[in-house]
Amino acid sequence: MFKVEAEAVRRLLDRFQHRILDFSAPKINRVFILIDREDLKEVVRFLVSEGFMHLSAITALNAGDSIEILYHFNGGSILATLRVKLPQNDYIIPTITDLIPGAMLHEREAHDLFGIRFEGNPDLRPLILPEDWPAGIYPLRKKD
Repeated sequence: MFKVEAEAVRRLLDRFQHRILDFSAPKINRVFILIDREDLKEVVRFLVSEGFMHLSAITALNAGDSIEILYHFNGGSILATLRVKLPQNDYIIPTITDLIPGAMLHEREAHDLFGIRFEGNPDLRPLILPEDWPAGIYPLRKKD
């Protein structure tokens, strides 16, 4: 089974070779791929078509002068993480809910905690924070 997923990763690298900003494979079954936000939907569409159909999480972290969003996909025996860096004060990225409906709750959580706006997401109402939480205050975002 591992060979099939490894071939899918090779096809991804070949197809998007000039648009992949960084690639690492610290373990035989773990890959990290840094891309621009403009390429997100096309790369996600490709991964889904190659069998990486399980989105286990969307996480975010403060990376100095940016917020990095990580999309964690399981493709059988390989875990692939797409990384997208959003520059300070420009925390907008396209939604992937039209490709993976299960991304809805993950995107709402990242919106609540980091203030990331998932463009095209039809439901970014609070998921975790209480209804009376002050607008524009994001508990996991470092000060801009």
